[in-house]
Amino acid sequence: MSTQKLESNPRGIPSSPFVERVEDYVSAEEPVEVVLKKFQEAISKYKFMEMNLLQRRKVLEDKIPEIEKTMKMVHLLAEKKETKEPMYTDFELNDTLFAQAKIEPSNSVYLWLGANVMLEYTTDEASELLLAKLTTAEQSLKNTLEDLEFLRSQITTMEVSILFLLYATNPFIYFYIHTVTLDFCFSLS
Repeated sequence: MSTQKLESNPRGIPSSPFVERVEDYVSAEEPVEVVLKKFQEAISKYKFMEMNLLQRRKVLEDKIPEIEKTMKMVHLLAEKKETKEPMYTDFELNDTLFAQAKIEPSNSVYLWLGANVMLEYTTDEASELLLAKLTTAEQSLKNTLEDLEFLRSQITTMEVSILFLLYATNPFIYFYIHTVTLDFCFSLS
C-alpha cells in the first residue's frame, strides 16, 4: 500500500486515501485482494465510528434542552427569591402520578449530577455550572456534527477508491457498473 502521509481531522479521525494510481497501492507483495480487504476494513471502522457518533448526537440533542430547561427553572427560583412569596408547582412522581409542592423562597437549589448524586448550590453557582455544561454540550454537538460530515465524506472516498481499484484490475466491472447505472437512470425517466 502507498506510504503517503494520511492526515486527520482535529479530533484524530484519519482521512481516507484516494486512489489516483493503482500502482501506488497494488504490487506483487500486496495484490489487489489484500488492498481491497484493507479498504473494506477501513470502511467498516468508519461506519462503526459513524454509528457511535450518531448515538452521541442523539444523547446531546436530548441533553441540551434539559440543561436549558433547568437553567430557566434556576432563574425563575432566583426571581421568586426576591418576592419572598412561595411558589406552588406540580411535580412528577412517576409517569402517571403527580403531587403538588410548595416551594419556599431560598438562595439554594439542588442539581442532579448523575450517578444518583445530587448537590446543593446557590442559584448563582447553579447558573454558572449550568451555563458551563450547556456551552460544553453545544460545542460537543458541533464537533460531533462536523465529525459525522467528515466520516460520510471518508466513506464515500473509500467506496470510490474501491470501485477504481476494481475497475483498474477488471474492466468488465466498469461495464457492469456503467450498465446498471444507465438502467437505473432510464427507469427513473
